[in-house]
Amino acid sequence: MTVSEAPDENARATDRDSPAEVVDRIDRPVLLFDGVCNLCHASIRAIVRLDAAGKILFAPLQSEVGRELLDRQGLSPDYFDSVVLVEGDSHYTKSTAVLRACRCLDGPLPLVYPLVYLPRGLRDAVYDFVAEHRYGVFGKRDECSVPEPHVRERFLERSLA
Repeated sequence: MTVSEAPDENARATDRDSPAEVVDRIDRPVLLFDGVCNLCHASIRAIVRLDAAGKILFAPLQSEVGRELLDRQGLSPDYFDSVVLVEGDSHYTKSTAVLRACRCLDGPLPLVYPLVYLPRGLRDAVYDFVAEHRYGVFGKRDECSVPEPHVRERFLERSLA
């Protein structure tokens, strides 16, 4: 079994765990995403393929674990305007979250990380444009879908795992 196939029993949620207990055990970056966005789901599938070591965990923003992480980071539990990358006690949103996540991936994507040195306003304007049109171009789901079996151990939300 590779690292990304092996369930992380320390972080995975069970029916007995509260969202706070799950969050307390997180030991890697967590990417919070819009669970009803088709672009987000496609991005998560791409990240899984490009993160063979399983460095990044996932949770929908709308999930109990996602809301707990948002609350602990001082963000509104109803914050759905951006992906959020939580790394320890820090969080990043919009283009910074995307670029920091790319830094963790295999292949050439870490090479885009230096774009973080461009003015945030410029980077976030591009992010906001894509985010504003994502449902119209890529569509929207009625609810968060259950990921494929080989991906489930990377999700912190027990209803998806």
